[in-house]
Amino acid sequence: MTALGVSLLRGAVTSPFKRAGGPGATLPTGRAVLPAAPAAPAPLAAYRTLCGFTDPETLPLTYPHVLGFPLAMRLMTERSFPLPVLGLVHTWIEITAHRPPRPEDRLELTVYAAELTPHRRGTEVTMVTEARCASETVWESRSGYLSRHAAAGGTAARSRGTTVRAGTPAVAAETAPPDAPAAGAGLPAVAEWRLPGDLGRRYGAVSGDRNPIHLHPLTARLFGFPRHLAHGMWTVARCLAEAETGAGTGTGTGTRPGTGAGAGTDTGAKDRARIRSVRAEFKAPVLLPATVTYAAAGDAFLLRGGDRVHLTGTVVRER
Repeated sequence: MTALGVSLLRGAVTSPFKRAGGPGATLPTGRAVLPAAPAAPAPLAAYRTLCGFTDPETLPLTYPHVLGFPLAMRLMTERSFPLPVLGLVHTWIEITAHRPPRPEDRLELTVYAAELTPHRRGTEVTMVTEARCASETVWESRSGYLSRHAAAGGTAARSRGTTVRAGTPAVAAETAPPDAPAAGAGLPAVAEWRLPGDLGRRYGAVSGDRNPIHLHPLTARLFGFPRHLAHGMWTVARCLAEAETGAGTGTGTGTRPGTGAGAGTDTGAKDRARIRSVRAEFKAPVLLPATVTYAAAGDAFLLRGGDRVHLTGTVVRER
């Protein structure tokens, strides 16, 4: 069993004994570290193919997050972690490449829990992943994971709560405002992708994330979903690959306006500046199989299925 599989099993065992939103919750101060090593060529090539990345000279912007995810799961399933990992919802991610990591770089990955923040629907934890090459921080990500629960008294968390940073006591703080309408809902369509029913299993094979909600309809129903779901990180990666190249390659290709069915082309792809950072928010799961539309304009993008927005994001490109 892989390290991630062991963490998922440990999370299933420990989650029933944890109560999110309890008073005096603290985050563990420990950090998980993956020793410096270059990316393994075969898994990296499979990831590029599935997500549509085409630049062989740099790592996909999302790939260090994939490498560090087993470390994050190890931390979130420890007994000292205050939230049950079962039911955690990945709500947002921010990624910044201070310089483009290369496949041959010997990256040392460090993951830690940064803060615990009240949310109107429960409690959100921020997990940080940092990649260093020869002691230089070249890449980092921050991710929000929401544990849904009622506040004391049986009502949803309201306007005041606690922000807890690792190793510190709780202090009063404002919670996030109610969810706003999806930003960029009127962006023009760029491509339509048909996502096959086995996408979750294929992404699980290249990323190691074999969470049962992504694998089969039956295993997803055990967790309350009508069908299995696409991985949120695949949707981010696929959108970034399209934003970088516009080539329409990878799993989930389909019709691009003006190009017909199949992989499209983009005459401006070579002139498009490299993406330095991204902020993405997960709005609704993608049930498989599915047909989704990638829409974008300027630095904003989104993924939608019909009138339902699944993902919104913005990118910052190198100048």
